[in-house]
Amino acid sequence: MLRFRPPAAAVLAITTVVGLGSFLWPFVADHDFSVAHGQQAPWLFAVVLGLLTLVVLAEATSIGLDAKTIAVLGVLAAVGAGLRVLSAGTAGLEPVFVLLVLGGRVLGRSMGFLLGALALLAGAFLTAGIGPWLPFQMLTAGWVAMGAAMLPRASGRAELALLTAYGLVAGLVYGAVMNLWFWPFLSPETAPVGAGFVPGAPVADNLANYGRFYLATSLGWDLPRGIVTAVAVAIAGRPVLTTLRRAVRRAAFDLSPGAPEPGQTEA
Repeated sequence: MLRFRPPAAAVLAITTVVGLGSFLWPFVADHDFSVAHGQQAPWLFAVVLGLLTLVVLAEATSIGLDAKTIAVLGVLAAVGAGLRVLSAGTAGLEPVFVLLVLGGRVLGRSMGFLLGALALLAGAFLTAGIGPWLPFQMLTAGWVAMGAAMLPRASGRAELALLTAYGLVAGLVYGAVMNLWFWPFLSPETAPVGAGFVPGAPVADNLANYGRFYLATSLGWDLPRGIVTAVAVAIAGRPVLTTLRRAVRRAAFDLSPGAPEPGQTEA
């Protein structure tokens, strides 16, 4: 696993703050923001790409990236894009999340975040899925992969059980977060009764409305994603983790001889 260097940590912290702000700002806005939302996505896309570039530069200047590292990241991102093509999110069945969970676990936080964002970006080009939702998808997928790397250290069956549970939760949380990019801007006629966003209302009221919206419209899509991810991780997790860790080791990532495998505890 690549070490979490301070420069990359700082850029990822900035990226997370920017991302959370892009999802949550309507909750604290007290005016009509529909026009602003229409102009938000292109700027956010440019900002996200810039921040991803800064993560790469931060790793490179800390001697964290070389040609082998970039090659492994590129191959995994391409695999993720291919998995995205297989389903394109049909009925919430997205096998790319298996790669995000397992790849993020092995690559570490900064490289895992890059994997998630680049896989969704490449998949969007292959599926003609480029739209105002793309920068939000890149951020959320990056968080999914980064979250897998931030799970407690474990090994063997304990690690597999941890990643399986995380896969289920991540599938649900991804959908819950992604809905926020458009839900506040639905017209009253579009949102279910009592489940629409009310500009200027207390945050607690809008969160309650969103909970009703999620249960009525999104849970049926997100639950299959979480279940498929969890089952696939439980079945294929061990050999995939072994293969990825072998690739990491051969790519000469920051593993000293005799060090425990990424994500594992010492014996």
